[in-house]
Amino acid sequence: MTRRNSDPFDVELTPELIVRAYQSGIFPMAEDADDPEIFWVCPQMRGIIPLDGFKPSKSLAKALRKKNYSIVVDTDFEAVISACAAPAPGRDETWINRTIRELYGALFDQGICHTVEVYDGERLVGGLYGLAIGGAFFGESMFHRERDTSKMALTHLVSRLKTGGFALLDTQFVTDHLMSLGAVEIPRKRYESLLAAALPLRADFSAWDRLNRPA
Repeated sequence: MTRRNSDPFDVELTPELIVRAYQSGIFPMAEDADDPEIFWVCPQMRGIIPLDGFKPSKSLAKALRKKNYSIVVDTDFEAVISACAAPAPGRDETWINRTIRELYGALFDQGICHTVEVYDGERLVGGLYGLAIGGAFFGESMFHRERDTSKMALTHLVSRLKTGGFALLDTQFVTDHLMSLGAVEIPRKRYESLLAAALPLRADFSAWDRLNRPA
């Protein structure tokens, strides 16, 4: 990567720098899709979903029964990040710019960035992406094109993280949508303590696949 960010660090933006930032409790964002620069964010209050406190909505089970959705991981990063960056009701702009697409695409190629994808037949209708580092998963963005499909992706993610021995699911911020599923806000110092405990763990994002492989 050749782009540089002058706020707060005048350093080359690389996938390795992004990983180090997350390990320090910092994450990048952009002002909008057309701005090539990024800035670093370290909220005073951090959003997380306690893995044992996740609360799937009642409508989710009905939605799963209504259609034969399929859920897979790590098959189409470009489609997922494009969907996350697309305009949606209540959101005309995105913080996902070209720089972020390139950096997280490189992290996907390295097996650090992961996607969860929900399909209705061959149509991608929901999903999310984020980074798995040690025993922490840093959720970046999610989307839905059919009702409850982002919740399906998140439900699958939580199950996968539990199976793989993860200890922390970071949502960065909280929304009413995430709070309805069990997300909470915690002070930065408490977050940093949870992060420090999670990072040394040797969690396995693929453990779920081995345990659920057809006989």
